[in-house]
Amino acid sequence: MEEMKTENMEDLGQALEESYAYMGNGEYDTDTLIAWEKINKYKETGEILPVTVSGIVNKGVIALVEGVRGFIPVSRLDINHVEDTNDWLGREIRVRVIEADMEKSKLVLSAREILREESAAARRAQRETAAAQIAVDSVVEGTVESLQPYGAFVDLGNGLTGLIHISQLSLDRIKSPKEVVEVGQTVKAKVIKNEGGKISLSIRELLEEERQKEEEENRSNIPEVEEIGTSLGSLLSGLKLD
Repeated sequence: MEEMKTENMEDLGQALEESYAYMGNGEYDTDTLIAWEKINKYKETGEILPVTVSGIVNKGVIALVEGVRGFIPVSRLDINHVEDTNDWLGREIRVRVIEADMEKSKLVLSAREILREESAAARRAQRETAAAQIAVDSVVEGTVESLQPYGAFVDLGNGLTGLIHISQLSLDRIKSPKEVVEVGQTVKAKVIKNEGGKISLSIRELLEEERQKEEEENRSNIPEVEEIGTSLGSLLSGLKLD
């Protein structure tokens, strides 16, 4: 029985100590302490918070988080330049806590990082979709965006870039990509590899295919030996020899 009483007293003492943290400290009331505790957790976790712009101040706007007045600098309202903050009054936006100091009553929020992350994610998704549609052996067109000693990088649009290795730039052996292409030039190339959006291209294979096609056409225009003999026989049959 004595042990049970001791345990109960210890539990009660611990509960009382924990409650003191929410009873204020003489300077801040309970609600303020709880609010700032939540705000600090938001900052640690990077949680996205929906807020409403409730005021306009110099160089920014105001929004409340857990009843605490937060400042959003105009540079952190959007990824684009904001001309007039008055247009944002009453607007609902999503923010993160980037600075929190209860002693200085300083709470700084930002929407810009969230928008940047979402924009980057959208671009990645667009690139992945576009890359998945580029099939090996297909022919693509793009603009040479840079030259390196080992090859040329080609802008294919939709944020995609393909590499033409120096060995795939020409039918002839070359020492530098500058010998056959230049930055800004539009080129056509064959897709020879597409692994996870890493696209390898070849101008050489296209040139090789064109050469083979020309050779086949030239061969098809040469009469067969039998046809030559028949034509010659027909010509001679019309002649009368004395």
